[in-house]
Amino acid sequence: MSITRRRFVGTLASTLASLPLVGLARHAHAAEPLKISHQFPGGTLEAGDFRDRLCRKFAAEVEARTKGALKFQIYPGSSLMKTVAQFSALRHGALDMTLYPIPYAGGEVPELNIGLMPGIVTSYEQGAKWRNAEVGKALTDLLADKGIVIVSWIWQAGGVASRAAPLVNPEDARGMKVRGGSREMDLMLKAAGAAVLSLPSNEIYAAMQTGAADAAMTSSTSLISFRLEEVSKYLTTGRNKAYWFMLEPLLMSKEIFDKLPRDQQQIILQVGVEMEKFGTEQAKIDDKLVADIYAKAGAKVVDLDQATVAKWQALAREAAWKDYAAKSPGCARILQLAEKTL
Repeated sequence: MSITRRRFVGTLASTLASLPLVGLARHAHAAEPLKISHQFPGGTLEAGDFRDRLCRKFAAEVEARTKGALKFQIYPGSSLMKTVAQFSALRHGALDMTLYPIPYAGGEVPELNIGLMPGIVTSYEQGAKWRNAEVGKALTDLLADKGIVIVSWIWQAGGVASRAAPLVNPEDARGMKVRGGSREMDLMLKAAGAAVLSLPSNEIYAAMQTGAADAAMTSSTSLISFRLEEVSKYLTTGRNKAYWFMLEPLLMSKEIFDKLPRDQQQIILQVGVEMEKFGTEQAKIDDKLVADIYAKAGAKVVDLDQATVAKWQALAREAAWKDYAAKSPGCARILQLAEKTL
């Protein structure tokens, strides 16, 4: 029996209409690579900023385990979109994934400023507890409600690079122009007598070079990757003790995640957990490496002791922790849960 063109088209349309829309969306999305954006310098699987390498290792492992069903494209150095815009883009499904300093989103979701709350995390071991502790579950639920899935929990210790004078104790901050990295860090610095600057870590070099900033607090890896030793004469490290710990998780848009088949979702989450060991190991390596790099460049390097960390923590408790808790019942609850891990 012959089939007319009209009958063929009608049959095809009827068949397509009967297919699940979600399945079509998944198929269409899988046809193009998932985009992973971040602000850090690009490299390779084996060399460069470990946060970029972590993204590349994650992508390679997921692609292998899904037998190529999922592929990825990495956009380092904020080459896809500006740094701060990545969080909102993630929430609305305009970006697939990002490795993102979580307190950068504090203006949009105030509770997330806990990710760089001075003195609330003082070791990698303590930070690692967050994933399965009550505070981690609360943050996971909060981000899910905002349209985001936490794939990897990455913590980094940080230090201070400064141009004209060392910044070690709270009293050293008086009169200095300092980049803290979050609202809460800024509150602590203001309480110590500093003027504060708010800018992403990829803009610190220019601020230090021009004198707009006297000092900058950032992760050990960023102190290296952004070559701040070229504009610094002093370094306070985070290699032994630290009051500056940043949560920089690998995040995924929940809208995108929910469109994937369950087996692919499980692979993403499993590989995400596996990447945390790599992240912690590399962060610790950079805590030590940064001291060597700055010393070689001629900077004076200082390590913190417990007494100095306790001074900053006491100042933070009064200036930053109280302010954060007063913002909302949600912030107060997150802080209370975080304190349980101390």
